[in-house]
Amino acid sequence: MSRKTISLLGALSFLVMSVAPLSAVAATEAASDFNSIPSAKAASSLLLSVAHAGQRLVAVGDHGHILYSDDAGKSWTQATVPTRQLLTSVFFINDKKGWAVGHDAQILATTDGGTTWTRQFEDLKREAPLLDIWFQDENHGMAVGAYGALLETTDGGKNWEDVSDRLDNEDQYHLNSIASVKDTGLLVVGEAGAIFRSRDWGQTWEKLEGPYEGSLFGVVGTREAGTALVYGLRGHLFRTTDFGDTWQQVSLPTANGGELEFGLSEGSLLADGTIVVVGHGGSVLESKDDGKSFSVFNRSDRLSLAGVSSAGNGNLVLVGQGGIHLATATGAELTEQQ
Repeated sequence: MSRKTISLLGALSFLVMSVAPLSAVAATEAASDFNSIPSAKAASSLLLSVAHAGQRLVAVGDHGHILYSDDAGKSWTQATVPTRQLLTSVFFINDKKGWAVGHDAQILATTDGGTTWTRQFEDLKREAPLLDIWFQDENHGMAVGAYGALLETTDGGKNWEDVSDRLDNEDQYHLNSIASVKDTGLLVVGEAGAIFRSRDWGQTWEKLEGPYEGSLFGVVGTREAGTALVYGLRGHLFRTTDFGDTWQQVSLPTANGGELEFGLSEGSLLADGTIVVVGHGGSVLESKDDGKSFSVFNRSDRLSLAGVSSAGNGNLVLVGQGGIHLATATGAELTEQQ
């Protein structure tokens, strides 16, 4: 078992940035050469990311599992996937074309909304995962990962180029997340508080003076130009309105009067402008004012969460420990009556 899976027991955010030990290389190669195994328990296994392909929901995670739902998350079908490796992130540019990344620096692609997948790229020699992926359009995309990996395609993934040297990242900090900021450009965040900014959609990059020296696990843009949120260890969440020139820490008060101290893993900008951020201890944060303030809800199961998306009917789809969870808009578990 890789450190990535083991670390979930203590801190799910570290799970998505750790790498397989050298002794597991042989097993890694074998796992990437076979299709994922159909499993009745796939929807309750470890899942790390969920996204919309039009109205369809698609989730990815351990053992190469990719599942899709056409009924707002009530039922899920397992896709045909050419790997058994852990998949860490999924992104769709429209209702048909999408990409997923994971261990072995693999990049998978679909042209049918997530029903079937092909492998576009892998690099066993890296012995490290890719952790996030973003596309500007059907042709131009970028993926980030461990040890400072930055890959780019300009032809929809037929060819991927290593462009890690565009970043001033001499220490090869893990890059955990990449996101677009409205009308402005791209932000990448990683370990040790690393933040990189691109005003030309990935061609050139600046290293920013970040607000925090601990690891940052995610970044999400808001509906306002130049405005974004970054977040990471121990409930640290920061907001910028000037594309990273300055940052303000956002208070996250809990029901007991203290501040949230659970790590934050992933966030999503919903169609109505709501921002939802999830993390350890079943934490679900909701903002209706472009990230100026958040309500904080901790689910009773306390399972760590790694991804979130709208279910399309006013509810949320959460993924992480225990697989897929359907929740209300605030993060509470849906009852049978609801």
